[in-house]
Amino acid sequence: MTTTTVAVAPLTIQDAEVLVSAARRAAEAAGVTVSVTVLDAGGHLLAFRRDDRAVLISGETSTRKAYTALQLNSATRELVDAVQPGGLFHTLPTALDRPLLFIAGGVPVRRDGRLIGAIGVGGGVPDQDHGFAVAAVETLV
Repeated sequence: MTTTTVAVAPLTIQDAEVLVSAARRAAEAAGVTVSVTVLDAGGHLLAFRRDDRAVLISGETSTRKAYTALQLNSATRELVDAVQPGGLFHTLPTALDRPLLFIAGGVPVRRDGRLIGAIGVGGGVPDQDHGFAVAAVETLV
């Protein structure tokens, strides 16, 4: 019996820099100052940018959004209802060592249908952050 393995190129530092730049451009076009975090598939920090004009907590927010999107392989925007009382993940945020953040702005990055990392954007309102993250991911497609 022969097994075929298809390799998927990992998220590189160059990819991460493209993501950060694209998210930043999208935010600047909307007049918003944001922090952007990009993680690889293992949850390792590949790129981070916080503008000096951004709220200090936006850096932690962008990192936790990226981590949440990576761990749950889903955009954080789609997970908000799941953490409400009675939701599928109601107890999950306290069950993990690293707290998750269920606010829009975290988006998984996939290549050939496989999860290769995640981007988190913080600093705007949640729907803006989600849009900036999606616009960035679309630059890699």
